[in-house]
Amino acid sequence: MATTSHTLQGVIKGRTIELTEDSGLPDGQQVSVVLLTQAGVGMDGIIESAGACADEADDLDQFLEWSRQQRKSGRAPIEP
Repeated sequence: MATTSHTLQGVIKGRTIELTEDSGLPDGQQVSVVLLTQAGVGMDGIIESAGACADEADDLDQFLEWSRQQRKSGRAPIEP
């Protein structure tokens, strides 16, 4: 059985996925669906994109500061 794939965008509405463009497939065509969510806008999107670090903001801030300091050490100063 041959398969083909292409990516379409859509919006979930209950148990229905409303596509933003025509699929070109006939009604009744069987398909397989893989869901990939897109990060939202605003704080929800930031929290979603933070993944495992979302609940450990203080630890993440400390790690990022440490990382910045490590990159600076041993680097020659920039001269104008």
